[in-house]
Amino acid sequence: MTAAARGGLVAYGVIYLLVGLIALRIALGDPESQADSGGALRALAQQPFGNFLVWAVGVGLAALALWRLSEAVLGAARPGGHKTEERLRSTGRFLVLAVLSASALAFAAGSGGGGSSDRRSEDLTARVFELPAGRWLVGAVGLATVVLGVWSGVRALRREYRKELGPVPARMRRPVDVLGVAGGIARGIVFAVAGGFVVVAAVRYDADEVKGLDDSLRTLAGTPAGPWLLAAVAVGLALYGLLMFALARWHRG
Repeated sequence: MTAAARGGLVAYGVIYLLVGLIALRIALGDPESQADSGGALRALAQQPFGNFLVWAVGVGLAALALWRLSEAVLGAARPGGHKTEERLRSTGRFLVLAVLSASALAFAAGSGGGGSSDRRSEDLTARVFELPAGRWLVGAVGLATVVLGVWSGVRALRREYRKELGPVPARMRRPVDVLGVAGGIARGIVFAVAGGFVVVAAVRYDADEVKGLDDSLRTLAGTPAGPWLLAAVAVGLALYGLLMFALARWHRG
C-alpha cells in the first residue's frame, strides 16, 4: 500500500506539473491551451505510450485516494495524524483524488473525463442552485474554498509539509523547502481565486460566474500585474508537482 501511495504521489505530481507548464504557456501567449486536469491529461496522452501513461496516472491517483481514505479512518503516521483536523483533511484529499482518478480513468477508457473544468463547474453549480437553499450552499462552499486557499498558503509558509517527510538528505532540504513554500502559496492563490468566483456566483445567483481552474488562472493575467502574475503562479504549481515527487521519494512511513 505504501508503494502504491508513493506511485500515486508521483501521478498527482505529474498533473500539477503539467497544469503549471500549460499555464505558463498561456502566460507566454498561447491562449489555446487548457490549464486544468483535462488539459494535463490530453497533453499526457499526446506523448509516446500516452494512453498507457494516462492509465498509470489514473490507477496511481486511485491508490493515493485509498491511502488518504485509510488515513481518514485509521489516522496518519505523521505527528498528530490521529487528530480530528488531520482526519478531516485526509477525507477532503480523498474526495479530490477520487474525482481526479475517475476523470483520468474515464479519459483513458475513451469515455470523456478530459472536458473543461470551467464547464463542469458551471453545470454543477447550476444543479446545486436547484436544491432547497442551494444558493446558500454554493456560497458556503465558495467561502470554504477561499479559507482553504488562504490556509494552504499559511501552511506552506509554516512548512507543514515537513510533517509528511521522513529523513531528507541535508543537501536537499533547502530545495524541498523552496518547492513546498512556493508551490503551496501558488496552490493557495488558485484555490482562493476559484472560491471567490463561487461566492460571486452565489451573490448574483448566476452559475456562469463560477470559474474552473483554467479560467481562474487566466483571470490572474487580467490583474494589474498582467501575465507576470499568471507566470509566477504557473511556476509555483509546477513546483508543487515537484514537491509531490519529493514526498514520494522521502515520505514518512
